[in-house]
Amino acid sequence: EKSKKIKVIIVDDHRVLREGLVALLFSDKKIEVIDEMGDGIPLLNVLKHGKIPDVLLLDITLPGISGIELAEIISRDYPGIKIIFLSADYDEETIFSSINAGAKGYLSKDVDREELLKAIHTVFNGSEFFSETISRKMVSGYYKLARGPKNEATLSERELQILKMADEGIGNTEIAKALFISPRTFESHKARIMKKLELKTMADLIKYAIKNNIVEI
Repeated sequence: EKSKKIKVIIVDDHRVLREGLVALLFSDKKIEVIDEMGDGIPLLNVLKHGKIPDVLLLDITLPGISGIELAEIISRDYPGIKIIFLSADYDEETIFSSINAGAKGYLSKDVDREELLKAIHTVFNGSEFFSETISRKMVSGYYKLARGPKNEATLSERELQILKMADEGIGNTEIAKALFISPRTFESHKARIMKKLELKTMADLIKYAIKNNIVEI
């Protein structure tokens, strides 16, 4: 049914990229692109007139009002809209600002169809989604987090081993294979590490890592 589709609006000042995203999303029958535009003022106008998306794909660099400023306004005035940033920037200030502005996701502009669709469905269903590039860098920060005197003793040998491998830039799947454990077991270890370090979400970890200069983006 039409009403059950995930409604998406795309805001990016590159027309070719917008059209490419529309084409990618068209293949998913559960997603409907209800509008697309090149800057933030038209977006605020359509929102004011009641055209409200479930998910907003938002470029960071826009003419006039920036994506970060837009996200702050939207998070305040339309808290039901889930914002996913699209950006070529991975500098720490931009990522930190985007999380603080209320972003639920962060994707690279060269995102492929599978990751884009996964991101939209994930944030729509109430979770956060960060691209593999950011996630991997955040996971690599676990080891540095764990090396502090407060945390070192609380982590098991296996957890420290996982963190050390992650710190060396090895991907999640590769770590699981190398340690002869299933991806699910790896995720369990990762979840336990997060719990021990008293961090609940990837956003918490990003904030913590950036604030404490633990990881370089």
